[in-house]
Amino acid sequence: MQRRYFLLGSAVAAAASRTVLASPNDTVRVACVGVRAQGHEHIRRYAKMPNVQIAAVCDIDESVLNARLDEIEKLGQKRPTGYTDFRKLLDDKSIDAVSIATPNHHHTLQTIWACQAGKDVYVEKPCSHDMFEARQISTVVEKYQRIVQHGTNSRSGIAREAVQKIHEGLIGDVYMARGLCFKWRNTIGREPVSPVPPGVHYDLWLGGAPQHEFTKNRFHYNWHWFWDYGNGDIGNQGIHQMDVARWALGVKYPAKVSAIGGHMMFDDDQETPNLLTATFEFDEGGRKRILVFEVRHWMTNHEAGMGENGSSPNTVGTIIYGPKGYVAIWDEDNGRYSSFLGKEQQPGPSGHDAGNNWANFISAVRSRKPSDLNAPITEGAISTMLVHLANISYRVGRTLYFDPETYSCKGDEEANALFRRKYRAPFAVPELVS
Repeated sequence: MQRRYFLLGSAVAAAASRTVLASPNDTVRVACVGVRAQGHEHIRRYAKMPNVQIAAVCDIDESVLNARLDEIEKLGQKRPTGYTDFRKLLDDKSIDAVSIATPNHHHTLQTIWACQAGKDVYVEKPCSHDMFEARQISTVVEKYQRIVQHGTNSRSGIAREAVQKIHEGLIGDVYMARGLCFKWRNTIGREPVSPVPPGVHYDLWLGGAPQHEFTKNRFHYNWHWFWDYGNGDIGNQGIHQMDVARWALGVKYPAKVSAIGGHMMFDDDQETPNLLTATFEFDEGGRKRILVFEVRHWMTNHEAGMGENGSSPNTVGTIIYGPKGYVAIWDEDNGRYSSFLGKEQQPGPSGHDAGNNWANFISAVRSRKPSDLNAPITEGAISTMLVHLANISYRVGRTLYFDPETYSCKGDEEANALFRRKYRAPFAVPELVS
């Protein structure tokens, strides 16, 4: 197990600093990792790009892996190499970039390993599973000189135009943003311990998470609702809206965080709250701003035109408020925004564009300029910290007072203890910065 990317020696750093592409016209060879759900979308995106080859596919479920390999071959591409162990994939020096869509508890370690092995990385949201990991992953670009994109897709869509107009003063000096994650999600029920399905490499799936007997609810998708692997819907769908809200407000770290909620209606295996309201107070440069984030799983009203006219049972988006009006940015119809100006809420600028976060990543891989990224990992890590602070406040049942200088909650040992989880060997995230 003592492979080169487990270590932080000079040989690894030297390998990581190399320029992978000889020229902008070279084919970019990508490995897609974790390809059942969102990773399937990664495959579809890269398969449509010129001079991009899906060179490898990795998944711990052999049935999923083989289905994706067959699918890529049917698309007319060369059959990629298949892997069940991510570490073995990293030994292939011909792979330029790794596109990660594994469960949350793998994101930071796999990103660090890939950077140490000299690969560029596209990593799904949220980029970390806890506060410690968020801090470690934020350093990889500078430490390893890699291109690392976060999977907050809104940063490549119409939200870019909306946020630019907000920053140009469309609605005045913004003072508040609301992130809405109202999604119709049914109960997951209860599932007993059962045998590991054939072809599933369960130890690799667990990674650094605590040992636990296999149950269906802790596996495909429903892992989102368990603290060992996921971060609830605020860290699943909600990280997109959290990122847009923070971006539009123009803030980084909150001074105060308070969250309340619960696991409502259903008697099932879910651990994370399906109703959550978190409030963040920012006081940067002597200017106070408020971000309110709401999670609801079931029936809800629609707001600011989101999901109205029967287009969706969900209301998922961000509303930003200023003295001159408000702007709504939402995911429906592949990305839209509308503005409402003055006391009469007259229609202002609006737009519709899904964008392509994966294409932006490949463009930056070619240019070798981290500044070309729309969703750099450094920004993703900060937004992900807000998710973790909200969950910690909910779990300890009180307001947190966060100090970015010490990277801790003032006078709260119980909250600070939740900043970092314990890892099963050998899947421990290294401490790149203390």
